[in-house]
Amino acid sequence: MRTEISDKWVRAMVGSITVVDSTAAMLFWEQKFPIPVYAFAPDDVRMDLLVPTSNVPTGSPGFFGPKGPVAQWFDVHAEGRVLPNAAWFRDAPELEGRITFTWTPDAFDQWLEEEEEVHSHPRDPHKRVEALPSSRHITVSLGGVLLADSTEPVLLFETYLPTRYYLPRTDVRLDRLSTGNNRSHCPYKGYAEDYWDAPGSPSVAWSYPDPYPAVGRIKDRIAFYNESVDITVDGVAVPRPHSMFSNTKNRPGD
Repeated sequence: MRTEISDKWVRAMVGSITVVDSTAAMLFWEQKFPIPVYAFAPDDVRMDLLVPTSNVPTGSPGFFGPKGPVAQWFDVHAEGRVLPNAAWFRDAPELEGRITFTWTPDAFDQWLEEEEEVHSHPRDPHKRVEALPSSRHITVSLGGVLLADSTEPVLLFETYLPTRYYLPRTDVRLDRLSTGNNRSHCPYKGYAEDYWDAPGSPSVAWSYPDPYPAVGRIKDRIAFYNESVDITVDGVAVPRPHSMFSNTKNRPGD
């Protein structure tokens, strides 16, 4: 596990109550999970709002849950609400004595880094995202069925993740996809409001109608999970990559 102390002022709120307030939060990266999470010293946490619970979650932890053993779970009680299993002591020597909180969308009302609201997870200080227009010939297929064919892609390069190919909607066979009901947020790109399913592959494609300015070129374009489809670039097949998103349970959304 890799850790480092952040200089950012980090806060988490439930309604008008500040549950976390820290200028020395610890960022940590679990093994094989490239997205960082904050861990806080108890002095920076309203410990009076944390109630130990023995009601331990079952099944896979999913995108927002701990990626290893937990020494103690807590419910958060604030503003007349109870956030079940919203905090925990991760059973790892690197995080001893520090508390981690969930970033699931239905938990805390607001996370702030300085005065900017952040969603989904902390921003990684070592991550870079670029969106570059290209004239490469991209095809996307699934089970031998062509889903997209374009020579006007925008290639999105994001540290730790496979290259994503954002294609004009007119180059995607939407008649071979069905509208999904997912919605997700990326701290680097914005809200993906539109999702599409393919047979046997839910939420296989998505689009950002109003992306953040740094990646504005992907606006309204459609990208596919390389992990779930077959892509060729200039006639050369691209092997399906293995990433955290190969497991559909790690794909964030509502």
